[in-house]
Amino acid sequence: MTTPTDAVHTLHDGKFLKLQRDGRWEYVSRQRASGAGFIVAVTDARELVLVEQYRVPLHQRVIELPAGIIGDGETTEGESAETSALRELEEETGFVGTSTRALCHGPVAAGMTDEIGYFVQVFGLRRASEGGGVEGENITVHVVPLAEVETWLEQQAARGVLIDPRVFIALYFAGRNAS
Repeated sequence: MTTPTDAVHTLHDGKFLKLQRDGRWEYVSRQRASGAGFIVAVTDARELVLVEQYRVPLHQRVIELPAGIIGDGETTEGESAETSALRELEEETGFVGTSTRALCHGPVAAGMTDEIGYFVQVFGLRRASEGGGVEGENITVHVVPLAEVETWLEQQAARGVLIDPRVFIALYFAGRNAS
């Protein structure tokens, strides 16, 4: 069942985000982007590539999949989720890949944003640089054997680091697409 909506009103129009009201509902939209890409990167040695970074809204460090906004720059407008995945993987982790596979897509946080997330698996990984992200991201790269990743994640949580639940989606796909 669809619900008719009132006119959409912009409450705040920022550089990256727009806060909108539709009837009684407030939500966030991204400016200049077509979605978010979440990268499932497993090395030939069966290691999962993860990133860790401080997230200002949470005031904590978070273990996450390498990820990025699709088509958010002047030179990346209109890019596909797969192209974005290759670009973001190299920026954040220093890994480059030879091929991709679109896995699934859906709402990131349906009660708060209209953003759609795209999971992309990258294959043929090789380390080309240290990674670390672009200026100000300060990303730490973790390469964890799949056989040890659940224990490793428990250890990270015990030291107070938050674990993004999308990591567990990556584990599902890594197991399903095992070579």
